Amino acid sequence: MAFGLGKLQGLEAKLDIYESLSKEMLDKLERAVSSIQDSNQKVAIILERHENRLDESTKSDNLIIKMIEEMKDGNEKDREVIHDRISKIQIKVDHNQKFVIGVTAVLTTLVTVLNLLPGLLDTLTPAKQSSIIERPIVSRIV
Repeated sequence: MAFGLGKLQGLEAKLDIYESLSKEMLDKLERAVSSIQDSNQKVAIILERHENRLDESTKSDNLIIKMIEEMKDGNEKDREVIHDRISKIQIKVDHNQKFVIGVTAVLTTLVTVLNLLPGLLDTLTPAKQSSIIERPIVSRIV
């Protein structure tokens, strides 16, 4: 029995060693699990912040798109107003151009008639020639 008792004590010693190793490993595993949980919580916080930033970015993008659409509509209205004003000005310019051409034609005709008028009047009403008897020039000898 002495032989069996020594074996039993050896097995108990080995069991104690395995128990202490198991406790150490269990402690390490618990710390690792705790560390992983902490890391998971930190990652969850980071992901939540990132999602919030993405949501804010999406809201900002939508607001910018809305502002661009409003600017586009405003620019379209401004373009139409400017186009109408340019059309009205073009009509006025055309009218003024016709007026200037008409005035130029009238003035040209008037200048031409005034230049031709003296010659025409001379032809229609010839100048009367007066009859003057000239004295003969006689030289006297003295």
